[in-house]
Amino acid sequence: MPIVLVRIDDRLIHGQVVEGWIPYLGATQVVVVSDAIAQDHAQQVLMRLALPDSVELKVLGLEAAATQLNSSSASTRTLVLAPSPTEILGLIQQGLSIKRVNVGGMHYSAGRVQLGKAIFLTPEDQQAFREMVQRGVALEAKAVPSDRAQDVAGLIEHAS
Repeated sequence: MPIVLVRIDDRLIHGQVVEGWIPYLGATQVVVVSDAIAQDHAQQVLMRLALPDSVELKVLGLEAAATQLNSSSASTRTLVLAPSPTEILGLIQQGLSIKRVNVGGMHYSAGRVQLGKAIFLTPEDQQAFREMVQRGVALEAKAVPSDRAQDVAGLIEHAS
């Protein structure tokens, strides 16, 4: 399936995604990659309600997502969403070819370091991003399609 965007955003499906990214990309499917949310039926129902009826939703654990994304139909325009860089790195480690990752909101909690307006990282997040960069993945911070992209790798280097 053509993956039209891989995005990290701890809010997953919200206004910026529904009103901004989905129409801009012409996405017909959203795949949420999260072992925790794949087990949480209530969260899945809320996500489904937030999406237009014309957009299919799949909420998959990491292994199922890697398998599905590696073997799906070429006619579906897929937006991949994950709550953290750990899931995206996991997809890459399981053989999914990802060249660019959009970093949306990763919000503040204790122990996180601020990189951008809405990007706060744990040490594990920073390490996952570094490993992605080492594998040739471009990382860009961009909340909505009309924003100017910021280089996340550069932001991490300056924070270190």
